[in-house]
Amino acid sequence: MKTSAYFAFCAFGLSLVPVAAVLPAQTEPSDIVSLPKMAVYSQRVALQEPSTAAFAMPVSALGFEPLVDVQARNIGEAQADVTIRGGIFENTGFRAGAAPLHDPQTGHYSAEIPIAPAMLAAPSIFTGADNALGGWNANAGTIAYQWRRITTSGMAGAAAGSHDTVRGEFYQGYAAPDSASLAGRRLAFDVAAAWADSNGSRPWGESRFARYNARLQLAGDKGQTDLFVGRQDKFIGWPNLYTPYANVYETDDLRTTLIALNHVEKLPENGDYIAVGGAWRRNEDHYVFNRADPGAYNPAFATGPAWHTTRAWSAGAEALVSTNRIRWRASAAFVADELESTSLVYGRFNSRSYYKLTLAPERVWTLGDARTLTVRAGVSLDDTNRDDAAWSPVAAIELRGLGRHVDLLYFSYAASSQVPNYTALNSRPSAGLFRGNPNLGREDANNFELGVRAAWGAWRFDAAGFYRRDNNLVDWVYSASLPNARAASPVDVDTLGFELTARYPAKWGELVFGYTALTKDSDYGALSGSVDASFYALNYAKHRLTAAVVLRPWQGWEIRLDNEARLQQPNALRRSSDEALLTSGAIYYTPSINGWRGLRLFAQITNAWNSDFEESPSVPAARRQWCAGVMAAW
Repeated sequence: MKTSAYFAFCAFGLSLVPVAAVLPAQTEPSDIVSLPKMAVYSQRVALQEPSTAAFAMPVSALGFEPLVDVQARNIGEAQADVTIRGGIFENTGFRAGAAPLHDPQTGHYSAEIPIAPAMLAAPSIFTGADNALGGWNANAGTIAYQWRRITTSGMAGAAAGSHDTVRGEFYQGYAAPDSASLAGRRLAFDVAAAWADSNGSRPWGESRFARYNARLQLAGDKGQTDLFVGRQDKFIGWPNLYTPYANVYETDDLRTTLIALNHVEKLPENGDYIAVGGAWRRNEDHYVFNRADPGAYNPAFATGPAWHTTRAWSAGAEALVSTNRIRWRASAAFVADELESTSLVYGRFNSRSYYKLTLAPERVWTLGDARTLTVRAGVSLDDTNRDDAAWSPVAAIELRGLGRHVDLLYFSYAASSQVPNYTALNSRPSAGLFRGNPNLGREDANNFELGVRAAWGAWRFDAAGFYRRDNNLVDWVYSASLPNARAASPVDVDTLGFELTARYPAKWGELVFGYTALTKDSDYGALSGSVDASFYALNYAKHRLTAAVVLRPWQGWEIRLDNEARLQQPNALRRSSDEALLTSGAIYYTPSINGWRGLRLFAQITNAWNSDFEESPSVPAARRQWCAGVMAAW
């Protein structure tokens, strides 16, 4: 794609400004219809729908999220590496309530979360000091979900489209009436089921997904308890799914089970709370290098077929408690995991226990003219039964109410620490496509950040400049001297970045723009002269611009567009251009039929410009796909 695509994208974004000015003049308020309420899975993206060939998953709304970069193999719901601020997939953590969610085998599977998004609130993205205090084993950032309050409501939808795609989804919640409350709290439950089948946009690129969920909830004004159980099965086929060999058609068969319990209790002081949670997650993975002969020798692992099963038990607690003039932020996390594998057997261990404790007091001073100064300082302890412990300090200063337009100005410093997963530790060091290193140790990061939150009229802005120093980050690298392998190698990386989001809400719709700029300096130590390309640490967008557009031009109609333009860091493994323009969109129509107010017809497209940009180097991009369907809400 030529650079002119970027000018076209910028012109498209700028053209929305006069459109925004004209629409209210053309459309009388009486002509605006209140469409059926749509579940919001992210506040900063337009499409709350999944990719065309899948049902909605927690990762679905992250593809165009300005604060997150999703590097997909096929579609994001098939297999996605979720990165934050130039980190890699293993630098990103996930939480459900107070409990950390962990895949000990590889960060490639961290986003395998078998929860219907209708059960979750829109995620919070923790970075810098927030990540140091609220994250776990994730040096770049954490995506934190909270459990949504259940109401008596439901929805169902079905769609069909290109490449023999069919998909369906069902959700039903029930909350007992107030008269049946127990100690002031209502008993509620919800269930969800979904499936999706597609032959894929490339030969041998099919996918088959299924998910089943159930949840029991006890909720009131002062607290909420959730008990969840879910199962998700995924089969994906894709050319060069993980390997760079020509004309290789691989498959991955995943079965993920999650049981989670979470409780949040509000305390009398304004904003104080205590939250505790736990989770058990099992992920079974069957990887086949050559689907034509699934029992054949597997050069990826230098063994036969690869079977993996991981189990992870996690528990977490966090609290915000006020005493006199001090507010205490505290958290604790415990995770234990184990691995069974036919190929990841060359390391020093296959089970590990992790511990994290964090304490950070803060104090607020009133400065006059509604201005406040908040100072926070604390420390975290990370430890495992297999690695040395690490102490990590954190400090932050916040000024609020600085003026008519500037609401918040802050500066923070945060250190964090994590340990590598089993694919890096236990892959065979001297053979196979994936070359591991059993001696890999702790990865440390130091993050400095300066940010501001401001408003100008209806516009809301958030901007941050940051610098992160990663020490001994585990990357997977390519060397021309060893063309049929990728090796797990430690690297020191300096990342300098700038991040901006701008939001404009209106009666006619909404605009959300995002921009991220990154630059990196890397040092692979003694291997620096032999590293010809990086699969992950140096696979990043130097410039990334997103634009989420929601328009309601006529009664009953809604148009939603997510757009992304990016200029990627050159990579010797990427066969496509380093520039990309990506658009996904949907048109919705709600007919005015008595008794059918929750009915909604839609048509949807993914990768509208049919871009061939390789988000993961050497992995072919999914092509343009479309579908049409119907949804009903009640």
